[in-house]
Amino acid sequence: MRNYRTPSVSKMVKRFDSELKALLLEDLKAVKNAKNKIIDSITQTMQTPSFNAA
Repeated sequence: MRNYRTPSVSKMVKRFDSELKALLLEDLKAVKNAKNKIIDSITQTMQTPSFNAA
């Protein structure tokens, strides 16, 4: 019968930390991209001349 070693707690914590960091960095990139798109659309609408019929 084969004896399977369970991973040590420090290895599991390190893996959890690295995976969490990767997820958070992906989310941060997505938020930055969304923010930049919103800012770009706002600046475009501010630069476009609008004609008011007065």
